Amino acid sequence: MKMLQVTLFVAFLGFLASAATASKDFLPFDCNEIYCHDNTSLSGVYTIFPGDPTTPLQVYCDMNTDGGGWTVFLQRMDGTENFYRPWSHYKAGFGNMAGEYWLGLENILLLTVRKENGLRVDMEDWEGVKAYANYSSFSIDSEVDGYQLHLGKFTGGNARDSLTYHNNMKFSTFDRDQDTHSINCAQRYLGGFWYSKCHQANPTGLYAPPGLVTANEGVFWRSWKGVNYGMKTLSMKIRSVSACACAQKPV
Repeated sequence: MKMLQVTLFVAFLGFLASAATASKDFLPFDCNEIYCHDNTSLSGVYTIFPGDPTTPLQVYCDMNTDGGGWTVFLQRMDGTENFYRPWSHYKAGFGNMAGEYWLGLENILLLTVRKENGLRVDMEDWEGVKAYANYSSFSIDSEVDGYQLHLGKFTGGNARDSLTYHNNMKFSTFDRDQDTHSINCAQRYLGGFWYSKCHQANPTGLYAPPGLVTANEGVFWRSWKGVNYGMKTLSMKIRSVSACACAQKPV
């Protein structure tokens, strides 16, 4: 009887070690892999590994919208974070992953260089009405090439398309002007973005309700509410285009 107890105890320890190892070995690349691993996962802050196992990255995962598995790289929701920042901040990332944040251009690059991703932009006005815009693909180049934006086709959404205008633009901040305008768009419109000449969307602009900021300076999406309407919330998120292949119950 004692021998059986010892055997069962050893087997139990082996099971725990195996479970711990399995958990340790699961190093998700993005939020979609977390969802594929367990599609009962709730929206929230998770740790992903888009670089290597020694460089964990915290990110907010949207597990509810349009099938879940979205990795959020920009979140505007309450104006608590300052988005009028220099190049180095937009490169590295800043903010609170449970609140307002920018994930960082280097991290966005890591997430898009190995997988083909689609883009979704979600927004809400101050009356509680929600809108979105979907794009077939989203990726950026390296810093050497100015983190140039490569955007696929607009594929639908009641917010309509305000981002294609920014396609193929390099990223600009107030201290690194890479737009195509004679003025510094980032400096003039208080954000950091893939400005052109200058913009039809300003997701990183000044957070404020409608009427409290100058035209074009707020967090606006021109094709939905115009340039004078600052959104209450706006988020930009990516997900692998092969997401549907893994939408199944965990085994």
